[in-house]
Amino acid sequence: MPHRNIPSDSALLIVDIINDFAFPGGEQLAQQMGPVLDAIEALRARYDAAQRPVIYVNDNFGRWRSDFQTLVSVCSEPERPGAAIAELLKPTPRDFFVLKPHLSGFRETPLHMLLQSGGVRTVILAGFAADNCVLFTAADAHMMDYRVVVPSDCVASEQDKERRHVLAKMR
Repeated sequence: MPHRNIPSDSALLIVDIINDFAFPGGEQLAQQMGPVLDAIEALRARYDAAQRPVIYVNDNFGRWRSDFQTLVSVCSEPERPGAAIAELLKPTPRDFFVLKPHLSGFRETPLHMLLQSGGVRTVILAGFAADNCVLFTAADAHMMDYRVVVPSDCVASEQDKERRHVLAKMR
């Protein structure tokens, strides 16, 4: 049974939201992301209800022997600026994940094969940072002939001016 406004050929890609935010300005950014997190959480709930795939596309932070569950655990540690975010949007057992070494979720990862195996033709991108990893993932998805949707309320950047600028470019 199709779910309202969820394309039946789509997947939700949550980009770099599992993050310790341990960079200059990261703590302040994490504290300001409330509305974006609420929007991502609501979109994710709609994807869960529609039984469509949710895929975490996350930076490996240069840790080549990392695994996603360890990354979630580390980012959820109470002293980390991103702990509340990681706890709020932590993956469920039915979610997929792809660890990426570069800005794009497609470069040197199995993301394209995962999407193909699920019959996905439309990708919905949410997460951080709109002007870097979301942008490059969207560009690669577009070049691979996916339909790309980036809800403006579901992405953040360190500078909101940059977020607005890149959303206009992606339109």
